[in-house]
Amino acid sequence: MTNPDIVIIGSGIGGATIASGLAGSGASILMLERGEPLPATPHTRDTRAIFVDGHYRPKEMWREAGGAAFNPGNYYYVGGNSKFYGAVLIRYRKEDFSEMEHYGGVSPAWPFSYEEFEPWYSKAEQLFRVRGALGEDPTEPFHSIPYAFGPVPDEPPIARARAELKGLGLHPASLPLGVDIDAWLKDGKTGWDAFPNTGTGKVDAQTGPLAAALADRNIRLETGAHVEHLEASSDARAIAAVYYRQNGTLKNVTPKLVILSAGAINSAVILLRSPSPDGKGLANRSDQVGRNFMNHNSSAMLAIDPRRRNTSVYQKTLMLNDYYLSDGKGGKPLGNVQLLGKIDGYILRANVKLAPKFALDFMAGHAVDWYLMCEDLPDPESRIMVDGNDIVMQWRRSNMQSLERLTKVMRENFRACGYPIVLSRPFDKRTPSHQCGTVKMGDDPATSPLDPFCRSFDHRNLFVVDASFLPNSAAVNPALSIAAQALRVADHIRKTELVA
Repeated sequence: MTNPDIVIIGSGIGGATIASGLAGSGASILMLERGEPLPATPHTRDTRAIFVDGHYRPKEMWREAGGAAFNPGNYYYVGGNSKFYGAVLIRYRKEDFSEMEHYGGVSPAWPFSYEEFEPWYSKAEQLFRVRGALGEDPTEPFHSIPYAFGPVPDEPPIARARAELKGLGLHPASLPLGVDIDAWLKDGKTGWDAFPNTGTGKVDAQTGPLAAALADRNIRLETGAHVEHLEASSDARAIAAVYYRQNGTLKNVTPKLVILSAGAINSAVILLRSPSPDGKGLANRSDQVGRNFMNHNSSAMLAIDPRRRNTSVYQKTLMLNDYYLSDGKGGKPLGNVQLLGKIDGYILRANVKLAPKFALDFMAGHAVDWYLMCEDLPDPESRIMVDGNDIVMQWRRSNMQSLERLTKVMRENFRACGYPIVLSRPFDKRTPSHQCGTVKMGDDPATSPLDPFCRSFDHRNLFVVDASFLPNSAAVNPALSIAAQALRVADHIRKTELVA
């Protein structure tokens, strides 16, 4: 496969799903993944190794604008960050596709409607074997096809928490999850949120769409293949070559189509590092590549009752969207609340280093652990840049008022449910809380690098299909939206590029 028809860069949610959508097309497809398959070792279920020792964290360092270095929480394995994700596969709400006013500004509309996108959500839910329940969440948008599987069951302490929230007149709902809980627990009695997946219990990019794609003999995956840059054709209207380093050797391949799916940070970095006459990188006539970086404003919240132990193993089965479209009092939207995977003392130790372990164990054992998530609004000055070999992040958070208000109202709710101690702590830049938006799609090439099918306005044979295309971050996990758009784009490529 010296010169394949298509090169897909990255095997995360976007790359794996678009590969599955192109399977059976007859096209020769080469997938380039910088990482290797994640090995099954005792570390995969060891909270100290994962959360305290950082066993799986990358060796690289990024810089903040201004110079301070930090170790990012992005992972480089076959399947990308999805190997560690919480497997929450939730749709954007219908309202997220339209312009929406928040306390911190305006969230822009998508270039097409929820109704147009809905069939692709349904296809993505089937591909990822999503487990869920309709009719529980008042913000749930229309589904043309019900979930194929019922929800992952609540454990007794979580069933109690669900009842407590209902008692306040709220609407707790089952999280839509890509998890076969019986298969997951066979390999260890832990949660799956932030735990690496080396089996079949969690449907991630590798165990779901990539496995399906690689059943096609025309699709081949090369690992340890770190793409450094793209090369434009002599007329600059197409991508002529992909350059990648493998085992210390710089190689190149010249496909007919290039699908960049390296993640919201690294897709932007590859484009910015690619040579161009103006020095701004490729696909960047709009000067928007790397800009509009978003990363959900989020906090962990522990609702603690010292009188009651939380014996949950996995915990992560509930969400609450009562404050998603308004603050509950006729005001502006706040965000989504969902359970975290069950924490323990080592997970707390990663953030509270000086407390004695027995105190952290007691706190974790009596807490119900929640994740509060609010929309980060796009801002051209919130951006990813490159400085030589360095990746530079200039994250300008927005809409923090919503997180402050959501934190306040949920603290009140949990206290009303009988939890006398409620603690919260925001996540920082080390946590990849749904990075998105650096190569956004839109209708206007002056303001967006990509068209509504994620094709570069500048280079006809370049598509960018990962979280970077998202024009807004909404306030829910983005994995299902990425997968749905990848299937939509694959269908478009079949109809426009692969016709005989």
